Amino acid sequence: MAIDGYIGVFLEMAAAERGASKNTIAAYGADLIDFSGFLTPRSGGVATACKMDLADYLASLANTGMSPRTQARRLSTLRQFFLFLLSEGVRADNPALELSTPRLPQSLPKYLSETEVDNLMTAAADWEGNSGLKAHAGLEILYATGLRVSELLALPSNALASDAQMLIIKGKGGKERLVPLSGAAKLAAANLREQTKKPGRFLFPGRNPALKMTRQGFALLLKKVANKANIDPSRLSPHVLRHSFATHLLSHGADLRSIQRLLGHADITTTQIYTLVLAERLQRLVEANHPLA
Repeated sequence: MAIDGYIGVFLEMAAAERGASKNTIAAYGADLIDFSGFLTPRSGGVATACKMDLADYLASLANTGMSPRTQARRLSTLRQFFLFLLSEGVRADNPALELSTPRLPQSLPKYLSETEVDNLMTAAADWEGNSGLKAHAGLEILYATGLRVSELLALPSNALASDAQMLIIKGKGGKERLVPLSGAAKLAAANLREQTKKPGRFLFPGRNPALKMTRQGFALLLKKVANKANIDPSRLSPHVLRHSFATHLLSHGADLRSIQRLLGHADITTTQIYTLVLAERLQRLVEANHPLA
């Protein structure tokens, strides 16, 4: 099988068995094609690449000035690819496992204060028309559930229509989880449904009612709401609301395991970043208010 064949089969597996998104598949493909191109002048190919080939490739990425985070993502792709070759019996090892992940700078999640979230909700509720209804419903649902924007926009038109207090969400890799529903979120969704001229398949329809709203379209709505609430639009995004959901839960006493389940994180180490956010907030609080600060 040719090199492109191995890459192609891996991408097909990632889509079919793991439920990887189109963006993830595209990123995997671009990473592997770049690695394949690096190997072209050498005698071997992707399937026979050794640890030294991978180390040289990572060194070349660093020499081009690529950020450590992007280098780490490339290495992650290679680890998954060679694990696939190992499981298929194409190789007897995974050379990418022997390489160290580039050291990443510590970056804390960006989030809004509870007051800022309240101001956003008020601004969206006061925004007349269908755009205001979409923005208000989106804000209420995101902040009540911590959904990813892809999960929000994929909600069917009858979502939040029942008396159920929980919603089943299919997240990354097709894994299902339960998220709570607030009364405000259900009411905002009901108002959006009532005013939608041509109800279709999705709760958040796009210009074509048969299709869901695009990420770009929803992001633009949030920017407009931010302006109305006197918040810098660059500080607001669906993921910032997800971070705000988790940060505020933690600050009010929620445990990490519960937050992990609500966010759909596969590994709790991903969720632990919010403890650093809380620690930073407490440090700033002491520095600003302690008499000996």
